[in-house]
Amino acid sequence: MRIEPSRRRVVGGHRGGPPRPPRRPARLRDRRGRGLRAPLLPPSVPAWNSRSDEFDAVALEAFAEIDASWHDQISELDIAVDEIPRLLPRDPETVQWPDEVTADGAVPLARLIPAGIDVHGLPTRAQIILFRRPLESRAKKGTELLELVHEVLVQQVATHLGVDEDVIDRGPE
Repeated sequence: MRIEPSRRRVVGGHRGGPPRPPRRPARLRDRRGRGLRAPLLPPSVPAWNSRSDEFDAVALEAFAEIDASWHDQISELDIAVDEIPRLLPRDPETVQWPDEVTADGAVPLARLIPAGIDVHGLPTRAQIILFRRPLESRAKKGTELLELVHEVLVQQVATHLGVDEDVIDRGPE
């Protein structure tokens, strides 16, 4: 924790003299040479990656199979990851999501934003947004999370292309 110096300044200085220059903040960290001298983990070990980095890798792996089969049809589709959904229902009992949202009850897991025009009049690309925290809370790490993310991506790509989800898993005919 770093403590910022006070922003108040005494006008006129001490006993009516000229203003004093601002004080330099005291060094609170690494006192007496006992601080952290090097990173705890080298960048080559798996623990170096953050949770969001690991989830990004899972999302790319889950999307790779779909992209291999449907690359020509989804080349204009972007995949994004957001921490939490910004669209929660007010009444979780009677919630009904549109086709563009994949949800587990009242909690959205992913959302498809179709291509359109932004506020500046420029065209935008279609985008699938995966919500990391809800997906991670519903599956353990590893293959279970990979399967869940793949299932959600299949639903979203099927909605984007306007086809059945089974068609996405089989590949284009």
